[in-house]
Amino acid sequence: MAAFLLAIAGAAAAHAAPAKTEHLEVELAPQTKAAAPGSTIYVAVRQKIAPGWHTYWRNPGDAGQATQLTWSLPPGWKAGDIVWPTPHRFVTGPLMNYVYSGEVYLPVPIEVPASAKVGETVTLKAKADFLVCAEICVPESADLSLALPVAADASAMHPRFGEAVTRTLAAAPKSEGLPAVFTSDGKVVKLAVTGSLVRGVDVKDAYFFPDDGAALEHIKVQKAERGPDGLTLTLAPGQAFMEGKSPAQLDGVLALGDAAYVVEARPGAIPAGAYGLTPAVVTTNPDGSPVAGGKPAAGAASMSLLTAAAFAFIGGLILNLMPCVFPVLSLKAAALARHVEHPGAARAEGLAFLTGVVTTFLLLAGLLIAARAAGQAVGWGFQLQSPAVVAVLALLMLLVGLNLSGLFEVGTSVQGAGTGLANRSGLAGAFFTGALAVVVAAPCTAPFMAGAIGWAVTQPPAAALLVFLFLGLGLAAPFTALSFAPALFARLPRPGGWMEGLRKVLAFPMYAAAAWLAWVFAVQAGTAALPFLFAAAILAAFAAWTWGVGQRAERPLLPRAAAAVAVLAAVPLLLVGARTAAPAAASAQTAKAGPGLATEPWSPERVAALQAQGRPVFVDFTAAWCVTCQVNERTTLAGKRVAEAFARTNAVYLKADWTNRDDAIARELAARGRSGVPLYLVYGRAGEPAILPQLLTEGVVAAALDKAKAG
Repeated sequence: MAAFLLAIAGAAAAHAAPAKTEHLEVELAPQTKAAAPGSTIYVAVRQKIAPGWHTYWRNPGDAGQATQLTWSLPPGWKAGDIVWPTPHRFVTGPLMNYVYSGEVYLPVPIEVPASAKVGETVTLKAKADFLVCAEICVPESADLSLALPVAADASAMHPRFGEAVTRTLAAAPKSEGLPAVFTSDGKVVKLAVTGSLVRGVDVKDAYFFPDDGAALEHIKVQKAERGPDGLTLTLAPGQAFMEGKSPAQLDGVLALGDAAYVVEARPGAIPAGAYGLTPAVVTTNPDGSPVAGGKPAAGAASMSLLTAAAFAFIGGLILNLMPCVFPVLSLKAAALARHVEHPGAARAEGLAFLTGVVTTFLLLAGLLIAARAAGQAVGWGFQLQSPAVVAVLALLMLLVGLNLSGLFEVGTSVQGAGTGLANRSGLAGAFFTGALAVVVAAPCTAPFMAGAIGWAVTQPPAAALLVFLFLGLGLAAPFTALSFAPALFARLPRPGGWMEGLRKVLAFPMYAAAAWLAWVFAVQAGTAALPFLFAAAILAAFAAWTWGVGQRAERPLLPRAAAAVAVLAAVPLLLVGARTAAPAAASAQTAKAGPGLATEPWSPERVAALQAQGRPVFVDFTAAWCVTCQVNERTTLAGKRVAEAFARTNAVYLKADWTNRDDAIARELAARGRSGVPLYLVYGRAGEPAILPQLLTEGVVAAALDKAKAG
């Protein structure tokens, strides 16, 4: 009875109040209620880290400092090394760090001397030093103590901490003696791990955390390839491999999804059984989102190639209805109108348009896949994140509008539409129209299309390109099908003046597209760059006019030469304009959304902090070059009902502006199975967010905010 009362008293004493620093709640957490003489017990340092903040693993990565413990123990008691749980990855700018957030237990084995007396209570003390970081880093420390009874039987779990410490130990990286070798040629490091435990694993989840901070270049993407006996990782060498040096060993932790293993690699030839079954694929980003060939994001993991291709085709069809594609539709409308008496020419141009769409889709997809395989966090629509590309497209839209207005002709004129419509110029124009449709319209994503692209960029290149092929087929299908519809042409009026009038009317959507792209350029490069774009536009218009004069003149050499000089003068203006001013801050472009809706810049840390306050969070992933995004912001999100819902729920509007390239936004999009914008998320107090449709209504937004508030 006395022993029982002593154990109860000791357990109660062990529940000392945790130490609190500015950003941490820390305490010593024993696995068992007591310690037995001659045994080894585990006492963990429990950290409860403030939302948005983190502490560090034993190798903090490119920056940071690992948690350090200094023990003060009774005579004969000895503390071992921390059993470090597998960390998660965190990127800050060009730096990769290995960190912990939320609640984490760091178990430490403690040897109990055989001379410990049953019935006594000992006090274990430790001084813990932490580096706690968010946007800034704060050194913090705590003095910890634990009163622990000594008992003959110490097998009973501690009622508060026992299960948590046991789970942490069970999930910690296992030292299983896996065969591991590495090689290096100074440019890459190959690490091969074999054995029954890694045979047949899914390498899409593979990541190697090195023990030595100088061993690897942490920020570089890791690639993994599976073989019949294990896997091989391709890594970027760090300072330890520079100048012809090579370390005697490469130790660390190999994380494979929920499993993790201690790896102790020595130099040696890569065994053939460690590769060859799958093409090299890129592992996940620091936040767990896929880069290219990495782990499929939530909701996409179960999608098959056939399903992804079907979704891509449907998404391509729907893309024809999205606002971003409207300007290019005017080009095809004009083309159909001039083929009233020549359906054969319409069919030929329909196929040329299809070829232009598919070819450009595959070209952009290839560039996207190559960039992501090289470790670049880019997504669909990356072409419009370059001010130079946007400037060129703005001038191109202007020239197309001037052509439709009759200022100059390209290929066959409307007046000559009755003869030779199937000539090379007509087919080239149709191909060009298809290419232009993709470049301008594809950055906006449509329903079904978003999930298909998000899945595709996590797959090997062949599967990804097949999905993009079906996306292009879907976009081109309606107009190509119309070009093969004789009944359509039978219903159109006979050729006449209406055709020329329609052509000139359809020039105005192209002028609108040019104005929109000029606005996008100003958002990206700043208003100081606009004079250069406007000067280039004036020169381009002058070139178009003089070229048209040359087309109608008996001696065209002089006007054509003037057009060439104007074009040559416009090129340097575009280049200077694109580099004149630093990109405008995304948050400065749209400080308000809707009547009185203030926005804040998005960050994962800000989301976590607001969730901790119990406030609903609306996140708008947008870009100035995404017409669908702008339509939603100026209609639905500017509505009175939405403003009332924000006020009623005390919600916060966060804006993730992707107008200029932002790797953090690219990673978050990929984590949600997306590779483009728009994307709308609504967070409740905890858990995963609700994903809203890409075409918003006021009712949908208000209902989502009310649900987040209630949940």
